[in-house]
Amino acid sequence: MKKVRMGIIGVGAEGGMYANFLIAGKVSNTELAALCDIDPKKKTLCAEKYPNVPFFDNYIDLLESGLVDAVCTTVPHYLHPEMGIEALKRNIHALLEKPAGVYSKQVTELLEYAATRPELTFGMMFNQRTNPLYQRLKEIVASGEIGNIRRSTWMITTWWRPQAYYDQSAWRATWGGEGGGLLVNQAPHQLDLWQWICGMPTAVTSQLKFGYQRDIAVEDDVIALTEYANGASGVFVTCTHDLLGTDRFEILGDKGKIVVEGSKKATVRVLSKTENEINREMSVEDVINLFMGKKVDKYEVNEYSFENTQHPLEQHPLVFENFAANILDGTPLLAPGSDGIRSVQLANAMHLSAFVGHRVELPVDEDLYLAELNKRVAAEKERG
Repeated sequence: MKKVRMGIIGVGAEGGMYANFLIAGKVSNTELAALCDIDPKKKTLCAEKYPNVPFFDNYIDLLESGLVDAVCTTVPHYLHPEMGIEALKRNIHALLEKPAGVYSKQVTELLEYAATRPELTFGMMFNQRTNPLYQRLKEIVASGEIGNIRRSTWMITTWWRPQAYYDQSAWRATWGGEGGGLLVNQAPHQLDLWQWICGMPTAVTSQLKFGYQRDIAVEDDVIALTEYANGASGVFVTCTHDLLGTDRFEILGDKGKIVVEGSKKATVRVLSKTENEINREMSVEDVINLFMGKKVDKYEVNEYSFENTQHPLEQHPLVFENFAANILDGTPLLAPGSDGIRSVQLANAMHLSAFVGHRVELPVDEDLYLAELNKRVAAEKERG
């Protein structure tokens, strides 16, 4: 096999974008082999745009056609685990769009099945992991350059969405259609990057506002406090009603600090010793001199910065290329499918904490979360 024959399931905005760059040859080791969508209008559209690409209106038929080696699912969130399992059952490699699912119980079932098929490639479309800025941040934190993390804070409110966005389709921003609001739609990338760089928390306490500034049933405003095994804490703030928007990510270690502005520029400040060592060694005179702006030998800071030069449209083709390379020659996956459950668990924990009104430990109680989610789905149906 020289190229992976890729099928796209779901030809909406994302699926259409993927089909366009695959047909244009922007992924050297992958070719567009088939398309699938249940909307008859998409069949007509695809016949015009991709006349030589077979089209299916049933994804099982595509999987059993013999035309594809792998599929990418760009469908409603609830369907990702089901389609992933059905693909793997038929010896088809699976690349899932984020999130891996709506609730972790269904993602656990997917991961358990995937573990029985280790010869197949199973990946996630976490395209922001290709961002060289965040890759370098992960290396800096993992190397211990800024010491042990004490606190991480991410305010990401650049997800402004007007009411017209939600009114496009009846399934948008519903418990039954999407399984939540911005935590399952807009924010999964940041939730993934946050845990990828800083690790998974052990507990979450959250305040979510449902339909706060938009006429929707699900959350449009989130503030979450996380706890970690080493005593560190984290804060995650996001919303879809901040038209001016802020994207600021800070990681405080006991030997330094990283500040990222707008996902574009990172500033790193590294102490010569840990804060605890400096605290023990500094005299009152040293502190006075420090506050007066004088040089103190015990306190030295090395500062440097770097910027992201990657264009966002470069990210998705890179994930496809990495995914296909894993199939073809075993290149390690940048975003293994097994990582997909982590951002789902984080979102579930934030939801559950708000549902029950108290602190929630991780991993989240999957049955309790599903029961609470189903209550909201049922109530939504009753309201019509």
